Amino acid sequence: MDFDKHALRQVLLVACAVAGAALWLRHGVLEAGLLPRDCTSGGEPLLCLLKDALVQGFMHQRVGWLSLAAGGAAFVLGCRRLAWLGWVSGLLGLVFYSYDPAAVGTLLSLLVLVAAQRQHRHGERKAA
Repeated sequence: MDFDKHALRQVLLVACAVAGAALWLRHGVLEAGLLPRDCTSGGEPLLCLLKDALVQGFMHQRVGWLSLAAGGAAFVLGCRRLAWLGWVSGLLGLVFYSYDPAAVGTLLSLLVLVAAQRQHRHGERKAA
């Protein structure tokens, strides 16, 4: 299977980088206790801000819903930029406890990314 032909190489590289960074943040930072437990006492403001941003990102499955919205819009509109947003946020959602909406958003985004590359290459062949 030719990875360049189906635009999978770029998608897989981004997936590995995003998933690796998300797993490191989840297991190496959040669950390892590297961030302050109690941010009410005015400890490290930057670390508390980072912790709050990470926790708020996956509370109420916000990252997963972002992926689903972006992936659905990308699928309907055929927009690669929305598909990339859905793909990356979906991978984050799969790591950060937003499985249900993130899985659907990720798959819809992946369909758009692969189909758009195929159409682009098919158009190049027709022009030649």
